[in-house]
Amino acid sequence: MKAKWIVLLLLAISAPLLSLFFGAASLSADTIFQCVSGSCADPIDNTIFWDIRFPRVMVGFLVGAGLSVAGATLQNVTRNGLADPYLFGVVAGAGLGASVAALLLNSPLAAKWGLPTAAFDIALPVSALIGAIFAVILVQLLARSTFGGRIEHMLLAGVAVSFMLSALSQFLLFVGDPFAANQVVFWLMGSLARVESQYAWVLFAVVAGCTAVLYLFGPRIDALLLGDDSARTLGVNVAHMRMLSLLICAGLTAAIVSYCGGIGFVGLMIPHIVRRWLGVTSRTLFIGCALLGGFFMVWVDVFARTALTGREIPVGIITSAIGSLFFLLVMRQRQA
Repeated sequence: MKAKWIVLLLLAISAPLLSLFFGAASLSADTIFQCVSGSCADPIDNTIFWDIRFPRVMVGFLVGAGLSVAGATLQNVTRNGLADPYLFGVVAGAGLGASVAALLLNSPLAAKWGLPTAAFDIALPVSALIGAIFAVILVQLLARSTFGGRIEHMLLAGVAVSFMLSALSQFLLFVGDPFAANQVVFWLMGSLARVESQYAWVLFAVVAGCTAVLYLFGPRIDALLLGDDSARTLGVNVAHMRMLSLLICAGLTAAIVSYCGGIGFVGLMIPHIVRRWLGVTSRTLFIGCALLGGFFMVWVDVFARTALTGREIPVGIITSAIGSLFFLLVMRQRQA
């Protein structure tokens, strides 16, 4: 087990370091070392490294870690290995909230009022959080009323809510201002192209804080894996613990969606791999997911910005393509 952790840690450390060499602009090892040490001779190289390359790598790692931890939490509290922020409606809810904010702030009325850039930076994550929480509450209500309150059926409610909220987002894009809608469409595909240095600090605080809280609640989440009745006998308030976990996942996903758009299936794939590699205990799962998820997303982003010359593929397209195949593989194993 110790050797497995060492391998995982080395992968997580090496991914950000090696990915700094990949991008539209070529940076040598000497140039990167000079930029890190503060003695970079070329101001352009210094700007590329500190304002573009380094923040993007760090945000990519945090996005992968956050989505993986959120997916692991959803799978454990719902006892459903197919649960994922993307399939659970959280991403769609956050996307709807962020779409509303983006379209309103890019509207002629907002331009007439002369809203500052800070309004956009605040409104986008707040709207995404409201949308994500709305999706969680809606899934809970549907699971209790329409699907008989069975936890096994919560994923069905999540899929239904995801399609419904995605349809609302698409309708808003259809009736909205074409220029603003075009910007939002690219953003909803999931991309790290517009990452700025301050995003890394915000996401670090959110991902680290949410992961730490979930880590503290690890034994209680493990109790939920035994079943609701068994968890109650162990002194766990099942309803409160499940809702708290879902709200933490909603906030974590909303922060990521508000800055990077909809990136799907990362929270589905990584927990399955870590569970097979390290075990099912929640605390072990969360740390392993954070490390492997960050490693995975860093290299997905490298592929996204280097696969096509002069163009960039939205990372959400790549993760969805990989994740859909992984989803079918998991379904096939469940039927076997």
